[in-house]
Amino acid sequence: MPFTIFNSIISWFLKKRKHQMELFLKYPIDVQNELLSKLISKAKNTEVGQNFNFSSIKNYEDFTKNVPIQQYETIEPLIERSRKGEQNIFWPTPIKWFAKSSGTTNSKSKFIPVSDEALEDCHMKAGKDMLCMFFNNNPESVLFKGKGLRLGGSSAVYEDNNSYFGDLSAIIIENMPFWADFRSAPKQEVALMDEWETKMKAIVDETIEEDITSLVGVPSWMLVLLNRVLEKTGKNNILEVWPNLEVYFHGGVNFNPYREQFKKLIPKNNFKYYETYNASEGFFAIQDLNNSSDLLLMLDYGIFYEFIPMDTFNGENSEAIHLSEVKLNVNYAIVITTNGGLWRYLIGDTIKFTSLKPYRIRITGRTKHFINVFGEELIIENAEDALKQACLKTNAEVSEYTVAPIFMNEEKSGGHEWLIEFSKEPTCINYFTELLDNALKAINSDYEAKRYNNMTLAMPKVIVARKGLFYQWLKKNGKLGGQHKVPRLSNSRKHLEELLSLELVN
Repeated sequence: MPFTIFNSIISWFLKKRKHQMELFLKYPIDVQNELLSKLISKAKNTEVGQNFNFSSIKNYEDFTKNVPIQQYETIEPLIERSRKGEQNIFWPTPIKWFAKSSGTTNSKSKFIPVSDEALEDCHMKAGKDMLCMFFNNNPESVLFKGKGLRLGGSSAVYEDNNSYFGDLSAIIIENMPFWADFRSAPKQEVALMDEWETKMKAIVDETIEEDITSLVGVPSWMLVLLNRVLEKTGKNNILEVWPNLEVYFHGGVNFNPYREQFKKLIPKNNFKYYETYNASEGFFAIQDLNNSSDLLLMLDYGIFYEFIPMDTFNGENSEAIHLSEVKLNVNYAIVITTNGGLWRYLIGDTIKFTSLKPYRIRITGRTKHFINVFGEELIIENAEDALKQACLKTNAEVSEYTVAPIFMNEEKSGGHEWLIEFSKEPTCINYFTELLDNALKAINSDYEAKRYNNMTLAMPKVIVARKGLFYQWLKKNGKLGGQHKVPRLSNSRKHLEELLSLELVN
């Protein structure tokens, strides 16, 4: 089939989905309530359904009374039984896939159940919706005249006790529809390679002669790949290699620290950036407008949402609220109930709503990734915004960073220590530090109060990391590629001290 006809047919098919979205856009609360009822009804005869008396649940209030909020550690014994072949524990249809989660703080892996329904009605549906929104906003697109470059995780899929586990991206590639696989690069055997550096070389070798029209992957790792493409080809920018490149679909980390670097690599005024929000537990939100920083919360993917205001957050003992009760610009932890058998599961992410008609969100960080040693309540969103301001005023560019507390002693105030790897270093690091500090004061009133007269918090300490330090740390810890990322903020000095020890060794 000629590519022009193929592009037209697929784009027409994807655009049709936009009309189906109108239902949850017009009636979001009804759609969510009906979804919850269906999930409970379907799972009422499972072990979890019987333990929590799903048959007696008539409404959301009953649901919150019967089913407790749960973290992974609580449900891990059930998941381990399921991985060994037991069925009908938390979901009635057979579960054979488990997404091995690449959490940033725990070295211990999590295995998230992925049902057939979650694969088809959540992850696969989201992939199509991502393209649907792009085509609806850019009707002139000829995306399918070329191929999409996918940069997934470095894990292959492994069989264990008649079940399969691996990086979520590997599971999706294994189950991808023929038309999507047909228009994707690299080929499946390369995409599923386990050894990251060998895989990167193979991707470069395979794709430099292809007509790549879209990119999909985590920004930090995509930058590594694009720079290696330029090294291999000797070209000045990516458009000299792939002139028909139209869009980059990204997620996994905040894009702001990487934006200027991508603009230099892809110097095209009408080039599009589309953000997605997905995890091993589900696909949650997609940017639905060109040039937007907001993500549309997808309400018909088999996921029922609840939210915990972070000012009352207390882990599994927290009180969650219904979508109908959320307010703008409040920091919330997300609780999900899914068609993969997760019930009131605390995923660890925090968001805020930027719109209630429709429900649009921005990711603000993690429930565990913040610094609040001195009552400053510094979240990732604050750090990213302040870095962006300091970089703009000093013409600097940040590749990676992490922040940890400097604990008080009898003589000195506490503080924050920033280890930053720059792709373009500021001329004066002291001036950069001052700008960073002032931006944090302007953004976060708690931080500003603790900085008053240096009584609680002293001026931040910024250490410039050598090039490649964070890459070396990730490699040493077996976390190259895919969804693996550097922990940004921590209440302990564990990650920072490990990085500093590598800095001193070299």
